[in-house]
Amino acid sequence: MRKYWFLLMVPVLFLSSCEVAERENPFYTEYETPFGVPPFDEIRNEHFKPAIEEAMRQHKVEVDAIINNPEEPTFENTIEALEYSGEMLGRVLRVFYNFNSALISPEIQQIATEMSPMLSAHSDDINLNLDLFDRVNAVYEQRDELGLNPEQMRLLTETHKGFVRSGAALPEDKQERLREINARLSSLTLEFGQNVLGETNTFQMVVDNEEDLAGLPRSSIEDAADLAEAEGMEGKWIFTLHNPSVMPFLYNAENRELREKMQQAYINRGNNDNEFDNKKILAEIVNLRLERANMFGYDHHAAFSLEETMAGDVETVMDFINELWDAGLALAKQEAYDLQAMINREGHDFQLQQWDWRYYAEQVRKDRYDIDEQEIRQYFELNTVRDGIFMIVDKLWGLQFVERNDVPRYHEDVQVFEVQEDDGTHIGILYMDFHPRDSKRPGAWMTSFRSQRMDRDGQFVHPVISIVCNFSPPSATRPALLTYDEMTTFFHEFGHALHGLLSDVTYPSLAGTNVPRDFVEMPSQIMENWANEPEVMQTFAKHYETGEPMPESLMERIVESGHFNQGFATVEFLASAFLDMEYHTITDKFGEEKLEEVAGIIDQRTIDNIGLIPEIHFRHGSTHFNHIFSGGYAAGYYSYIWSGLLDADAYEAFRETGDLFNQEVAQSFRENVLERGGTKDAMEMYIDFRGREPEIEPLLRQRGLD
Repeated sequence: MRKYWFLLMVPVLFLSSCEVAERENPFYTEYETPFGVPPFDEIRNEHFKPAIEEAMRQHKVEVDAIINNPEEPTFENTIEALEYSGEMLGRVLRVFYNFNSALISPEIQQIATEMSPMLSAHSDDINLNLDLFDRVNAVYEQRDELGLNPEQMRLLTETHKGFVRSGAALPEDKQERLREINARLSSLTLEFGQNVLGETNTFQMVVDNEEDLAGLPRSSIEDAADLAEAEGMEGKWIFTLHNPSVMPFLYNAENRELREKMQQAYINRGNNDNEFDNKKILAEIVNLRLERANMFGYDHHAAFSLEETMAGDVETVMDFINELWDAGLALAKQEAYDLQAMINREGHDFQLQQWDWRYYAEQVRKDRYDIDEQEIRQYFELNTVRDGIFMIVDKLWGLQFVERNDVPRYHEDVQVFEVQEDDGTHIGILYMDFHPRDSKRPGAWMTSFRSQRMDRDGQFVHPVISIVCNFSPPSATRPALLTYDEMTTFFHEFGHALHGLLSDVTYPSLAGTNVPRDFVEMPSQIMENWANEPEVMQTFAKHYETGEPMPESLMERIVESGHFNQGFATVEFLASAFLDMEYHTITDKFGEEKLEEVAGIIDQRTIDNIGLIPEIHFRHGSTHFNHIFSGGYAAGYYSYIWSGLLDADAYEAFRETGDLFNQEVAQSFRENVLERGGTKDAMEMYIDFRGREPEIEPLLRQRGLD
């Protein structure tokens, strides 16, 4: 059922049998903190396991009470009761899973490994309970006679559908096998992500010759020197596979041999036949997903998964990404020609390779647009960009952000803000965790410690939202300066945060970002549009030393270069979308003897099918593709560009008024999209806002593919 699948991926209140444990474990009592946020200063790793076990026990008691209720099933005593069950479990798991992403330790990983199959079994005990399903089904069959409001009807239909798609209607023998599959998948996907993190943290490229640093920006050199000193290698430089280290190296390092070393290490994460190898793991995941889909009568996992999206089916997804692929590939081939021409002009006799593309693209960009990424970074000091985002959402929706130093934080680097309406009314709490560390997985994401909802007594529960990033850190001599990509990523994740913060629904499983995968990125990606507007950028792009605004000439050059290298960006992304679909449209399981070879087979099959040019690699290769093998995007990586269709068209609604901060359009977007969560069909919500279905032309113009 949808609610409990969520609990496995991502927090009351009964007493434990042990009074000492009650007093010492903060999860056993109400949080006595400002705004009821988790008491991070009290939470210890040893609290999680007993709290999770107790929460599962309490949840079972609550569910049993629903099943054994002698009264006839009603919406209130079955659907709502089920919706509000498991509050303690949700509360504990929200903290635990956030720790297992942003505050990882060997102890946390061990607890996750141990608890994952137990949580899977607990979820299955609920989702596969025939007596419980009978009560849900009884309510569902009389749905048209109950006088439910639209949100109640949505909860009922989603709850019923969740039980069916979780196997409640399967025969007993298939349910037993389904339990085994779910338990195994929960362990494998966890292990996959841990391996990617382990590989990322383990790799170090040590440079001991200063000449090998030629071309690198001062900030990258300083960061590498600081890391080397911390590792006891003073006088040397260490580069890692964390994005703030590897990407500046690939874009700027003149040493081609070292660029190749970094590129190969980056794309081969999880593919080095060591303790972090993911080849067998991903193959087993694919086999198990196929077997599970077959149980439900689907030919492959993609058919099962896409049924719950805006796109709806494989054919629609493939038609969409193929339409973009042809234009993107043609443009990428022209870009490759231009890069090879630059290589030839410099007197080199080698052919453009994957580890050359970013470097020479950066040289062409500098030459063509007189743009230097390091010059741009001087104007994107982290806190200034943050304040710029605050200003933008103030102009759009009147939101205010008040820094709170009296709120517990889970790490000293975290910033905490109270979010308010323009009249001071409390909206929620926002945590922001910006910089990489060994205890944080790669990437950027939004999550929550408490989702918005109405409680059992009808009181509004305010959300506690967090965004986690891996931006370039400050050094001893300068503050944190963001690259252009990091700046737009900040806007992106802030859009997700707004989706969680501005939610205004009744039921937690329908709140905030609980929407279809190919709709959830739209509220985040639309924010990136404001980041790229010169009239907006000038309000927050200030030189970190002088405070002077970015020169208009530089902003104009940035805008002019907006379509530069879009062939590469589109092809790199779509190649991974095709790779995802290749894995999840297979109809025959791979034999045990083939598991080691699956990644290579699918990689090559995808390359051959789409005609991927050898100068470009997948944005996310098989063995480190966290989105589909450790996250929630299996058969759904296309969602980012599908949401791009939505966000480009939605932003046109502002452009058409001639006012990028048009209050009427902003309020409509808030009321029809940001506040609604998953209470309506995604296309209905979009039409409520836009007045029609989305059109593709704005996306093509945005990417220079028209």
